[in-house]
Amino acid sequence: MNKVMKFFLGIISLGLLTSIFLAISIYNFGWNTKAEKSQCVIILGCSVYGETPSPFLKKRIEEGYRLHKEGVVDYIIPSGGQGPGENISEAEAMKRYLLNKGVKEELIIKEDLSTSTMENLQECKKIMEEKGFEKAIIVSNKFHLKRASLMAKEVGIDGSYSGVFVEEYKSKEIYYFFREILALAKFYILKN
Repeated sequence: MNKVMKFFLGIISLGLLTSIFLAISIYNFGWNTKAEKSQCVIILGCSVYGETPSPFLKKRIEEGYRLHKEGVVDYIIPSGGQGPGENISEAEAMKRYLLNKGVKEELIIKEDLSTSTMENLQECKKIMEEKGFEKAIIVSNKFHLKRASLMAKEVGIDGSYSGVFVEEYKSKEIYYFFREILALAKFYILKN
């Protein structure tokens, strides 16, 4: 076997080992992390179909609502701007959903300026500082929590995490899990 072939096999092996390490890291964090009592829960945005939360977003909202209803948090920060094909911001869709569930409006603090997870957390950190909140629970899909936790640390949020898994869309969950391996690798390299 020539040196070029060995080099390429080495690169492929390294890439494979790195991918396995990242996949284990994503899985362990997402499936083993626990929410801790905090002043607020940050629900990270996801697609809205017109004005209706997508199944992934609906599951995230339900988890944030559960934490609020059980007294683990007082305030809910729905976070997400308006994306293509969305008639309202993700935060507004979440707020409407929560109001329909009976959450008092004064306990919902909408963040609708962000267009990415990093921006979600940066904007939520500003809200936390304005309100004097020291700790937050961050809610997203389980596959997304590891990267979200690194971003939260980057912006200075003292957070715990609560993940959801949308059983009815298991194939999409698996697809996004594998896509997250690349996203996490990109974050470690570029810090965004």
